[in-house]
Amino acid sequence: MNVCTDQLAMLLAGEGQLHSLSALAVDPRISGMVEEARAFHINSARAEEIYLMKPDLVLAGTYTARASVEMLERLGLRVVRFAPANSLADVPLRLREMGAVLGREARAAELVAAFEAGLARLKDNAPEQRPRALSYAANGYTSGAHTLPDEMIVAAGFINVASEFGIDYGGRMPLELLAMSAPDLVMSSTPYAGASRAEEVPQHPVVRAVTGGAPPVSMVSRDWSCGTPLVLRAIDELAAKRKALFP
Repeated sequence: MNVCTDQLAMLLAGEGQLHSLSALAVDPRISGMVEEARAFHINSARAEEIYLMKPDLVLAGTYTARASVEMLERLGLRVVRFAPANSLADVPLRLREMGAVLGREARAAELVAAFEAGLARLKDNAPEQRPRALSYAANGYTSGAHTLPDEMIVAAGFINVASEFGIDYGGRMPLELLAMSAPDLVMSSTPYAGASRAEEVPQHPVVRAVTGGAPPVSMVSRDWSCGTPLVLRAIDELAAKRKALFP
């Protein structure tokens, strides 16, 4: 019922264990495992639809459609809720939790070992001098301290400007503060189709002035969306941009 638990389940489930995934699992803007997800039945996360499947287990996030989750529990289905990962340290925890729920502890241990090896590699390759980066999404939203994106930015060899300027968790950074902060790199998520005023904010002339006339560096949103081992792919992408732009 949740794109993040969908991906954790796909990474860990044995053959025949997993039957259905949420519709977001096949949305390439937010899911990093679209091709894998297409092998499964897709659901709309509605309680009545899921109940009729008669599953032995329902996997949900702590913030997943609470009314639907609570209805499924009242109907007698076993529902396990997973908290979102708010740090890189949470990724192995979620893998182990999902592994325990699915009886796939050995597979979880393999994924945890590979993930921790990837983090160690990044730490070994961290630069002595770190450029300053700012994540700047629709409506000027940014991620500061105590967030997974903050730790990903740092792991890629940058200083997170939002944290540097005292933004905790997530929040909006006014254009005036962005101009004052003078980041070396501004990055933004891939925009959705269509147009909105919120998505015009990262393209504002002030942002381009700060970046020397260039638009924000576009990052692949799906690899930043969930606390799974796929975050290593996003960190590697950002680290590669750092090496190319700040050799």
